[in-house]
Amino acid sequence: MDSVTQYRTIVQTLLSDYSDRRSTDEIESQPNFDLQRDHYQVVNVGWENNRRVYGCVLHLDIKNNKIWVQYNGTEIDIAQELVDRGVPNSDIVLGFQPSYRRPLTDYAVS
Repeated sequence: MDSVTQYRTIVQTLLSDYSDRRSTDEIESQPNFDLQRDHYQVVNVGWENNRRVYGCVLHLDIKNNKIWVQYNGTEIDIAQELVDRGVPNSDIVLGFQPSYRRPLTDYAVS
């Protein structure tokens, strides 16, 4: 299996597992996968204390054979979760970091 196919499986499993754990009766945590363009998100939808809840909490892309963490609004270290599932640091880009700061991380620059 090539690395992109493996990364797709890892990302989909990771986001599905997160969504399953986070969904409640009031707020549904929905994984959304664009398999043709390799965009992967988790969106929270629902109501809490009579207030509407809606928003993206995780966004990952696969570009140029690397997993880009575009947004992480959760308490988990999503990059470390990817490493724990077998993705090398050199194939993870912290897209939410400006390009001049990426060399200071333990992950890929781009």
